[in-house]
Amino acid sequence: MGANTQAFDRIKEELGEKNVSLVAVSKTKSNEDILALYQLGQKDFGENYVQELTGKYNGLPKDINWHFIGHLQSNKVKLIAPFVHLIHSVDSPKLLAAIDKEAKKNNRVINCLLQVHIAEEETKFGLNKDELAEILAQGSVTGKDYHHTNVVGLMGMASFTKDEVKLQKEFAFLKSLFDKYVNGGENKLSVLSMGMSSDYKIAMDEGSNMVRIGSLLFGERN
Repeated sequence: MGANTQAFDRIKEELGEKNVSLVAVSKTKSNEDILALYQLGQKDFGENYVQELTGKYNGLPKDINWHFIGHLQSNKVKLIAPFVHLIHSVDSPKLLAAIDKEAKKNNRVINCLLQVHIAEEETKFGLNKDELAEILAQGSVTGKDYHHTNVVGLMGMASFTKDEVKLQKEFAFLKSLFDKYVNGGENKLSVLSMGMSSDYKIAMDEGSNMVRIGSLLFGERN
């Protein structure tokens, strides 16, 4: 199955009414599928694997905004640092430092989101609220520590469940952290990335302004 252009139109209209940005998650999907949505005006695409992302970057239009949304190893940052638009999955000070180092080599400032662990599942990566506070207190957002990374918001992945009350609770927790640091004044956080194909409507109701949607746009992955 290729890109579902009818679903794309419906979702874009739905998100547009709430000023929510769409990242089309294109991992494992072909360049042709990506181009089908690109030609309808979609510019933001999300990938989970570094090698797949670099291959697509080389083979597709250069005005695409590539989002890295998977777990990122520090030693692979150099492969995407020349072009990545936004890294969603910064889950440690070590990774933030590695991104800053590689961004400097490329004479760039790379926008990043801090990934917060909000799910009850142990398989999800992310910072706990104390680790988040520690990174933000270090001044990385304001450039005191890092001059080539710009932390612009938070990202979270909810539990893989159909329990809407649990999902609502997890998203609300992340929104409360986001509000805390936005209202704190120093941190210029503007992006709250939460919600995927199965739960993006709940995430939007809880304050998400960026959603990551794959299967609704491209069909289930093999």
